Amino acid sequence: MADLLLDFQFKSPIYKVWDALTHSETLAQWVMENNFKPIVGYKCQFRNEAIGLVVNSEVLVVDKPYKLSYTWVGGPITTVVTWTLNQEGETTHLHLEHAGFEQENQAFNGAKYGWASMAVELTKVLAEM
Repeated sequence: MADLLLDFQFKSPIYKVWDALTHSETLAQWVMENNFKPIVGYKCQFRNEAIGLVVNSEVLVVDKPYKLSYTWVGGPITTVVTWTLNQEGETTHLHLEHAGFEQENQAFNGAKYGWASMAVELTKVLAEM
């Protein structure tokens, strides 16, 4: 198994970063269209109509504003996305663990590139909040 681990830092308070991770409208600005709700057991979808991508998810953990976890089921693989947040001074540290890849293959590398690109968009979204 291979787990993708990425760390990001934002000059935003933890509550702003949490809101960007958990509000459907804000998530749509940096991830993709969705019907997400931060409620354990809630089933939702992330959708990118342009490329025909539908990701099915179920919320596993909501520990506001420190931890959020949900399944990420796209195509034949089932993985789990876990966000861990902590604030030091004016900086919020955001750790992403995207677990459950069989190996460091095309899906793993696609996720790595995708999350890194989305983090750039998240920086922009946070600046506007």
